Amino acid sequence: MERILEDYILAHSDAEPEELMRLNRDVNLQLLYPRMCSGHLQGRILTMLTSMIAPRNALELGTYAGYSAVCIAEGLPPEAHLDTVEIEEELEDFILRHLRRSPLADRITLHIGEAEKIVPALGKKFDMVYMDANKRTYCETYRMILPLMNPGGFILADNTLWDGKVTDSGADDPQTDGIRRFNDMVARDDRVTRVILPLRDGLTLIRVRPDAFQSESTE
Repeated sequence: MERILEDYILAHSDAEPEELMRLNRDVNLQLLYPRMCSGHLQGRILTMLTSMIAPRNALELGTYAGYSAVCIAEGLPPEAHLDTVEIEEELEDFILRHLRRSPLADRITLHIGEAEKIVPALGKKFDMVYMDANKRTYCETYRMILPLMNPGGFILADNTLWDGKVTDSGADDPQTDGIRRFNDMVARDDRVTRVILPLRDGLTLIRVRPDAFQSESTE
């Protein structure tokens, strides 16, 4: 039934662009863990959300194959840019090969390395950040990027339901623990508003309050 419903949803949503169909096929043929690729439905949602947020500067943490980067770039307004960070060096050639095939390649800059070193060095403030990197360190990543957000900006955090393990008392692996700690941290943070969407593995939409850092700036 779930598969039938998903097919119905996709049939009544925007079609997957041809270059992303090719990318998705290559992910399944050439890379480990193809389930990590965003895919048609989540990709269209990322494009739609980006269009709604209209960020001038966007950031992605966890490029993997580059599928989600292209989807975000599709939704960017003119003159806007996406910086995307991937820690796995062996993915660089695959990512660049597919990004160069995209008509949106000039809107995307790929950075290979550790986000905690790369992101502060960019010297930018962001209107939108898509988090899809190491689940064990989601809390640390959140602490790093929150001060780099513009007031009213959005953080989109992926995999926040983690295959339903967040509610499974028997699941105590480091990834599940990292997601639980992150969800609890965000739920308590009065600098943001948030909602978890039950999309695939869970997608949390987090909006930084316009006055989130006002008190800090006046101290």
